[in-house]
Amino acid sequence: MSDDRGSDARPVVSAAPPAEDRRSLDWRDTPGRTDPTVSRLTAVIGGPVGRHAVLGRTRFFTPLRAMLLLAVVFLAFGWFTKAACVQQGPVGPDGALGLDWSGNRQYVAMCYSDIVPLYGAERLAEGAFPYRTSWEEPGPDGQMQTRYMEYPVLAGLYQYGSMRIAKAWDATPWLPDALQVAIYFAVVAVGLALAWLVTVWATAMSAGRRIWDAALVAASPLVVVHAFTNFDALATAFAAGGLLAWARRRPVLAGVLLGLGAATKLYPLLLLGPLLVLCLRTGHLRSFARTAGAAAAAWLVVNLPIMVLYPRGWAEFFRLNSDRGADPDSIYNVLHSFVGWPAWSASTFNGVSLVLFAAACAAIGWIALTAPRRPRLAQLCFLLVAAFLLTNKVWSPQYSLWLVPLAVLAVPHRRALVAWMTIDALVWVPRMYYYLGPDRKGLPEQWFTATVFLRDVAVVALCAVVLWQIRRPVRDPVRYGFVDDPVGGVLDQAPDRPPRWLPARLRPAHHRVTREESSERCISEASPAP
Repeated sequence: MSDDRGSDARPVVSAAPPAEDRRSLDWRDTPGRTDPTVSRLTAVIGGPVGRHAVLGRTRFFTPLRAMLLLAVVFLAFGWFTKAACVQQGPVGPDGALGLDWSGNRQYVAMCYSDIVPLYGAERLAEGAFPYRTSWEEPGPDGQMQTRYMEYPVLAGLYQYGSMRIAKAWDATPWLPDALQVAIYFAVVAVGLALAWLVTVWATAMSAGRRIWDAALVAASPLVVVHAFTNFDALATAFAAGGLLAWARRRPVLAGVLLGLGAATKLYPLLLLGPLLVLCLRTGHLRSFARTAGAAAAAWLVVNLPIMVLYPRGWAEFFRLNSDRGADPDSIYNVLHSFVGWPAWSASTFNGVSLVLFAAACAAIGWIALTAPRRPRLAQLCFLLVAAFLLTNKVWSPQYSLWLVPLAVLAVPHRRALVAWMTIDALVWVPRMYYYLGPDRKGLPEQWFTATVFLRDVAVVALCAVVLWQIRRPVRDPVRYGFVDDPVGGVLDQAPDRPPRWLPARLRPAHHRVTREESSERCISEASPAP
């Protein structure tokens, strides 16, 4: 790998050696050798792999299968953290069995999951079809308002399909009996677990020589806490699959997966931004157009029927997010908790968060276009999604799952990743006891918002590491030997070819030439040799 610390010459990554030569090289990253922490942990199983061990020849326990098994273990832990919230008890009329949340069990046991209360709140228990069925409930101002399903279409249809399976199970006499909401939670959880396994698989396949980094996706503390808090694992599967499809140079499939992810949660749509600026820098705008077009088509195919048949129900997701105030986990609420401001209206929060996010996007785009060496795609994706969460007025706790696969691909520092994930997961404890309330032996708000602030600081620190490695790519452990960008796809090893209309200040340093220099160069090249 060439030294690219200078700005006058474009750094070049050597071409990848043939497959038969790779077997003779120690090209695969082995954490037991390269990471001191992992090396010490391997003492439990006999120590790190030997120098003369033959890597990549195991037939069954491959790294991928080992990580999938590890993910199953941590997903089981995640199930048990939520199990207390699907217990039954004699809480109904005349001692009838029902869901037992007495004594604020959902907060005291820290088992709260949106999946359980939404079964009744979204009228799924009545067998209602989302977006068609409405109900009345008091709004933030105390006035009655008409409500519909509050999730994007694919997430809403997933809930509806899970409800139909749960009701069919409940109606079958020879199957084990349970509360219908408990059956529904189990059905949803199985699908979410499969989606997270897809996320682990896609991240491992995208990691290249550092495949073991994906073990942090499988064994993340955030999986234990949030895998079954909401439906976000579905979106992470689509996003990770979209990045893998792009890495394998299948732009249309990448667009379809990102479009389906945007129909589940909007954040996969953000990943098109880094693709745009990197394709602009390398002259691969045609590949980006194919991906963006496929994403728009996939999103439209899912949304158009609901949009036409039930326009008010379809628009509920956008209306709700526009009208809601600052979320307890947002930086705005942290400021309000400690200094008493800002006490803005929902529309003001919308404007401020939009301006801040637009500024962050502009800064990330400038960095991507002007860095001496093209940043890796995963680095920009992580920066953009982190900027969205930090500037947005809503950061629901399970949104942190969005960052996990992106951070693992972007930040090749395992201890830093584990530290952030642990801090973020532990925020759940003061959150639950803050929701419990001081009058029920809960915690004051500042205890909760202080941990949220620590979580934000940890995310900002990871962003700083990414920015530092973008400016000093020779210090990026991912870029090693012949490796340029494992997730890059057509961007991998691509030279810089920005369009001529791009201003000089938005070009890499080695492409910044004045019009006079360009003209002189053209004249000299056109002049016949003496």
